[in-house]
Amino acid sequence: MPQSLAHLGLHVVFSTKGRRCWLDTTVLRSNLHAYVAGVLRGHDCPASIVGGTDDHMHFLCQLSRTLAVADLVKATKRAATAWIQEQGAEYRGFHWQGGYGAFSVSASNMDRVYAYIANQEAHHRKMDFQDEFRRLLKKHKVEYDEQYVWD
Repeated sequence: MPQSLAHLGLHVVFSTKGRRCWLDTTVLRSNLHAYVAGVLRGHDCPASIVGGTDDHMHFLCQLSRTLAVADLVKATKRAATAWIQEQGAEYRGFHWQGGYGAFSVSASNMDRVYAYIANQEAHHRKMDFQDEFRRLLKKHKVEYDEQYVWD
């Protein structure tokens, strides 16, 4: 086959360092999500949705067939950190947690994950980020050691 073709749906989630509520205004979050969508597009990984709450972010994208997940997340977090820190002196100490979660999404589940990310505000009235992340890890059968998941 002369072409390389792929459909690699990717759901990524990571929190702010210490799960601090840095992203506490709707305007800041909305602008950040739009910025991150542009970063993803620039890496040939178009976002279906970018969302989250005041202490974490999710994105659902099509992973480029030429880019490693770790490289995409690193570039996205780096760019988002710089953008947030430029929003004012009160954001100069902003950082994301060191790690992230990345989960494959089949074409048949893209709409479901999209809706899940779109409903983060309502979802987090019932469950905090840490419980959500544990649930995602369990659902995707990712083994982890609790002492190394959080920073």
